[in-house]
Amino acid sequence: MMKFLMMMIFMIPLCFKKNMFWMVQMMLFLMMYFFMNLMINVMYYCNLSYMYSCDMLSYGLILLSIWIIILMLMSSESLYKMNFYPNFFMFNLIMLLIMLFLTFSVMNLFMFYLFFESSLIFTLLLIIGWGYQPERIQAGMYFLFYTLFASLPLLLGIFYIFNKMNYIMIYFMKFFNFNLYLLYFSMIMAFLVKMPMYFVHLWLPKAHVEAPVSGSMILAGVMLKLGGYGLLRVLILFQKVGLKLNIIFIIISLLGGFYLSLKCFCQVDIKSLIAYSSVAHMSMVIGGIMTMNYWGFIGSYILMIGHGLCSSGMFCLANINYERLHSRSLYINKGMMSLMPSMSLWWFLLMSSNMAAPPSLNLMGEISLINSLVSWCWLSMFLLMLISFFSAGYSLYLYSYIQHGKFYLGIYSFYMGLSREYLLLMLHWLPLNILIMKIDYFMIWF
Repeated sequence: MMKFLMMMIFMIPLCFKKNMFWMVQMMLFLMMYFFMNLMINVMYYCNLSYMYSCDMLSYGLILLSIWIIILMLMSSESLYKMNFYPNFFMFNLIMLLIMLFLTFSVMNLFMFYLFFESSLIFTLLLIIGWGYQPERIQAGMYFLFYTLFASLPLLLGIFYIFNKMNYIMIYFMKFFNFNLYLLYFSMIMAFLVKMPMYFVHLWLPKAHVEAPVSGSMILAGVMLKLGGYGLLRVLILFQKVGLKLNIIFIIISLLGGFYLSLKCFCQVDIKSLIAYSSVAHMSMVIGGIMTMNYWGFIGSYILMIGHGLCSSGMFCLANINYERLHSRSLYINKGMMSLMPSMSLWWFLLMSSNMAAPPSLNLMGEISLINSLVSWCWLSMFLLMLISFFSAGYSLYLYSYIQHGKFYLGIYSFYMGLSREYLLLMLHWLPLNILIMKIDYFMIWF
């Protein structure tokens, strides 16, 4: 694991040389393929070095992080063309990737907390530095304070655990079980805010709407997954408390997911709609993790990876439209089928993946999550039914609204999709639908 860290650190000087934008991307592609060929033992921790290790859960999420960072560079060509601080942008992305890589691969719970919080700084720089609207400062503050407010109890909880256990290695946690309510809430809250759970989700749509395309991609693609990863790692300590209290979070999540699915129909901003749909999907993931059964763990992992690719792709599409029309309003982005007919295929493919149509990973994830929640309590069936139905509903609503109708007459010049954009969408959609072939790996990691 150390070799990849060194590779990323040695890529930092490249960011400050002239005309290295695509070179950095190629180096990341190279690293991606090295990482893909890593020998990974599905059942246990492997590739152990002094402080880092990799199991199936870390492996998938690190792979997702590298992939999303590569695609962020590809989607942000306009920064390079306009010379809008591209060097600092690349540096920011490499630093963010290092933080994410370390978050997913460290074994020490305190180091995990440290990198978990550090990744926030670089995302904040992305939103404030390259965002579009003047409200981005406010969105950044929302993002910062929501996350930091919930994270301090997590730090204190980690110190308490260290005091009791004398070690905080993630691997050894399965030998302990704490029956403490306050510790349970303090350890879990930071991850629920990051996911985000309904009631503490308000920072997410705001941050998405103000962020540049790369900011939205990393937020949807990887940042939300930090919460899920943390929950999957930490909940093993709280099995007794979990049996009593997890029901609260499952109910909040499922009701919130249903309510937010309805809220998606009220949105007039494309990015805002996609952001709310993210929260609705993540609510199912929280429900699945909280049931603490095998199907829930598997399903949450698969849906996290599927949603990371799908949501990121949809933000790319929204940005492609935004670069043409300079607006994200649904009223202005109409009749796109007449203007960009080939792009409407990609809208359709990513929308269908978003509503969990086969053969996407989202389908497999949702089937597992539905299985886990219904086996936990059959009454959850009704809310799951509504969430699934409305998720198809708002995906179709968004697709038909943008593609059909009369196009806005204020458009005075227009150009079709570029090959870079088609490649970008292809690289989101292919892994999302090809990975279903290797679903057996996902199903036996735990």
